[in-house]
Amino acid sequence: MSINTGLKQENRSEIVEGLSKLLADSYTLYLKTHNYHWNVTGPMFTTLHELFEEHYLELAEAVDVIAERIRALGEFAPGSYQAFSKLTEIKEETEVPEAKQMIKNLLDSHETIIRHARKVITSDAIEGDEVSADLLTQRMEFHEKTAWMLRSLLD
Repeated sequence: MSINTGLKQENRSEIVEGLSKLLADSYTLYLKTHNYHWNVTGPMFTTLHELFEEHYLELAEAVDVIAERIRALGEFAPGSYQAFSKLTEIKEETEVPEAKQMIKNLLDSHETIIRHARKVITSDAIEGDEVSADLLTQRMEFHEKTAWMLRSLLD
């Protein structure tokens, strides 16, 4: 059935492309953060263990919101590791780094997502799609705040 919400199909497709990448980045960051939650050690264990849990729980909710927005725009959301690996810019974690490196890796990942979300929200296709723009604004707010907190741990 066709969609008649005032957004052109080509604009919806471009927005979905950006949101699919955001979904892949967010899911990959979710997995990395959850991995770090399980495996962090050292004198900051309790602080980081709890912080990483807070972050991965928020990311788990976010991936659902992003995927549902893609569906509302009329396309299927990617949902496999293979699809995510083709779309994401977030480096998958295959090692268990020390706590300080975990923080640096997460900071880099959050900043990657911020840059991507900013690119999508300023695209011509997003004009008139306030719902996707709002979603992107909310994601940037979370990732910018999280990046600030992670940077503060490194000072």
